This record gives sequence, structure tokens and C-alpha cells, in this order.
Amino acid sequence: MLTKNKNSKYIIYVLGLLAALGPFSIDMYLPGFKVIAADLKTSASAVSLTLSSYFIGISAGQLLYGPLLDKYGRKKPLYFGVLLYLAACAGCYLSADINHLIAFRFLQAVGSCAAAVASVALVRDLFEPNKRAKAFASIMLVIALSPMLAPTIGGYLIAVAGWQTVFIFLAIMALCILLLSYFLIPEVFVPEPGYSLKPAPILKGYLAVIREPQFVTYALVSALIFSGLFVYVASSPIIFMELYGVSETGYGWIFAGLSVAFIGSSQVNSYILRWYSSYKIINYAMLLCMFSSIAFLIFALLGMLNLINTLIFLALFLIGLGFINPNASALSLEPFSKNAGSASALMGAVQMGLGALVSGVASSFPAGSVLPMPLSMTVASVLAAIVIIVKGKNKEQITTVR
Repeated sequence: MLTKNKNSKYIIYVLGLLAALGPFSIDMYLPGFKVIAADLKTSASAVSLTLSSYFIGISAGQLLYGPLLDKYGRKKPLYFGVLLYLAACAGCYLSADINHLIAFRFLQAVGSCAAAVASVALVRDLFEPNKRAKAFASIMLVIALSPMLAPTIGGYLIAVAGWQTVFIFLAIMALCILLLSYFLIPEVFVPEPGYSLKPAPILKGYLAVIREPQFVTYALVSALIFSGLFVYVASSPIIFMELYGVSETGYGWIFAGLSVAFIGSSQVNSYILRWYSSYKIINYAMLLCMFSSIAFLIFALLGMLNLINTLIFLALFLIGLGFINPNASALSLEPFSKNAGSASALMGAVQMGLGALVSGVASSFPAGSVLPMPLSMTVASVLAAIVIIVKGKNKEQITTVR
């Protein structure tokens, strides 16, 4: 455990960079949808399939890396994933049609999710249980910088040198992450040579994770709330730039500004954990997500939405998400030791899979409609609240029986 090590701060930053590789890969090219469509002679909706393929790749890839992390340790699978990511960046840069770009984005996602799964498992390895929520909150500070920086950097790169340069930037970022991980991240997890990679034992390992009620509760809560975030990411280019007439660079600044809400709440979370438990924080944050999304939906149904109140509702939802995610992640992994890699992989797969599903459903709505965003957020937050209520009732029943 490194909670008292003077280098633990730097390790948290490196873990944050690992976790931020995926969000950076999503956010950087969002301002370039129109440019990519024109260059590859296709439509913006076809370009959005590159985002869907990325979500699918992350969801599937995390299930692959979980067992690898438990068998070979955290670093070897991480190195493999980053190298695959670098190769996929080259493929994206050289793509001459939309089908190639969709395929290479899928491979890029499979590579990047090794970093995401490893970062979560390493928090479990390196920090004591009462320090993990704070560590996740610190990592989220680094992750939250991606929606602040990535669209803005991507917008200027695309304007100056073309959309392909985004993938040069991402490749350089991945190479830096690879070097930092090699030199700064210790391997404290003892690999299990007897861990089988055959389908049956892997499935058995995942079933063991699913049988843990605490994991199911908080992984599902986190995934439901994150699905609202995915709809926001997928829908925001069209809503802000086409419906509200915001420019490409203006969209980047809006995306960056909204992330301040996410950053602020995740950092406030690390302080209030001194006085409140993760359970209590999640309960209050869930109320904020639920009531803000319901108000958002009512305004949409009544035709009262404009740019300002849309930004306010989104900011409130992101504040709630900033409180929920680090605490739900910590509580999900708390029961595990040896199979923390599989648990973190399954948690990420559920998040990404549900996010891809919900964003895909939302994209089936008529173009230019803002309704899918508040509707998805409302359904997600209400369902997550129900999960927490059911969890509380089950605990009461168990206590009564005992």
C-alpha cells in the first residue's frame, strides 16, 4: 500500500492519465464531425458510428483485460493495450474511408480500455480501503480535464492542420503514458500463474463477481448515471452546433466549461469524505441527478429549453455525477482482493455497454431533437435511485432476520 509514500501523489496522476486516455480519445475529435464527413465523403451521422464503435470496443475489451490483469499482473496487459492503441492511431490517421475509420476506432478502444481497467485495479492494489474513494476522486480530477482540454485542443488542431492530426496527438499522449507507467507505477500485485484463461474459468470468475450484492448495486448505479453522460457526449455536437447555432470553437469552450462542474464536485467529494460516508454522499447526489434531469425533461416537453437553461440542467447533472462516480467505484470494488481485475473490468464493461446502448437508442430520435438527452438522463437517474432504495430495503430485511 502506498498511502503514506511520498510518491503516491505522482502515482495518482499517472493513474489519472491512464484513465483519461479513453475520454481524450472520445472528446478530441468531436468538433471535427463535419470536417471528417466532408473529407471522407459521408454524413455526420455515419461519422457518429465511429463513436459507437469506440464505445462497443471499450465494453468488449474490458472483459478481455480483466482476466489478463489477474493472470499476468497489471503492467504486461497494460503495455500490450497501449501498443495496440498506438497501432490503431496510425490506422485512423491513414483511413481513407469511413469504414476503415470505424474499424480502427474499435481497435483503438480495445487498446485504451487496458489503461482504464488497469488504473482501477491499481487503485485497489495500491491504496487502503478507506483511502480509495479519495484516490478515485483525485484520478477524476485528471479525467475531468479531458472534456476541458480535449475538444478545445482538437478544435484548433483540426482547424490548423486537419482532423488526422488529432490521432498524432493521441499517439504521443499514449507513448508518454507508456513511459510513465513503466518508470513510476510499481507492480505490487502478485500474478496468479494458475489462473486459467479458458472460457469456463473466466466465466466462473465473472459469475463470482456478479454474486456479490454490493458490486451489483453500485456498479449498476454507476453505469446508469454514466449512460446519461454518454448521451450528452454523443448528442451535444448536434444539439449545440446545429440546434443552438454554436460554432465549433464555441462548442469546445462549452464542453470545457461544463466539465468544471464535474471537476468541482469530484474534488469537493474528497473533502467531505472526512465527515460523510460514501453511502450517504451517493444518496444525496442521486437526488440532485434525479430532480435536475426531471426538470430538464419537463422544460423540453413544454418547449421552454434554450441554451442557458440547457447548460444549467447539464451542469447540475454533472455535479451529481462527480459525487456518485468515485464513491460508487470504491464501493463496487471494496469486497474484492484477488479478482479485483475482473471486477474492475466488469464494472467498466457494464458502464460502457449500457452507455453505448442508451446513446444508440437516443440517436434513433429525429435529428436536432433535444428530447433524447433529458429523457435518457431522467430514466437513468430514476432507475439508479430505485436500485439504491431496493438495496436499502434488502439490508433492512437482512438485519431483521439476523
